[in-house]
Amino acid sequence: MTPRPLPALRLVPKEPASDGALCRQFLAGDAQAFGELIQRYQDLVFALVRRYAATPDEARDLTQRAFLQAFEAARRSLPRLVAADGDVPFKAWLLRIAINLGKNQVRDGARWLRAPLEALDGASSTCEGTHDALERAEAEALTRRAVSKLPRRQREVFTLRIDAGLPFAEIADTLGISEGNAKSHFHHAVKRLRDEVRALSSPLHPEGGTP
Repeated sequence: MTPRPLPALRLVPKEPASDGALCRQFLAGDAQAFGELIQRYQDLVFALVRRYAATPDEARDLTQRAFLQAFEAARRSLPRLVAADGDVPFKAWLLRIAINLGKNQVRDGARWLRAPLEALDGASSTCEGTHDALERAEAEALTRRAVSKLPRRQREVFTLRIDAGLPFAEIADTLGISEGNAKSHFHHAVKRLRDEVRALSSPLHPEGGTP
């Protein structure tokens, strides 16, 4: 009698640990758990602080500082977050740290006054390639100057929505405002940005150049 073939085994992928579980593991002494949280959110934090930095290197520095500050505050702050009802709001807590660092960066004088040099990276040696790279650099610098002129709350909502890609509900949790308030700030930010870009692009504007 021929033996029946064994059924094929299917590997079930392991579900990633939740933020809350990793926070609890870290508080229990597992330092690697915090490393997993860093890997989970490093791209998100970088995208957020990039709006506050003049160059990618400055953004990477802000990202590292955000995680270092979070790590130093974790033993003090995470027990309160873990003890709260519902999901552990680790991401909102981390993004608040990143936003505060970004605001300090702006307040200390890094206000995007020069075109980012990275826009020229990889440009060809031809005049046409260099011209295109310069145009991109000027457009990016113009946008950064316009964003820098937004009121504080509008800029925070705008960066969380556009750069971090968060839904309005998470933006509201991060900033401690209502979802409707977040949507309103975003609407006003977009409208104001259009006006600012138009004004900065004007040949009569001191930052817009001459025709």
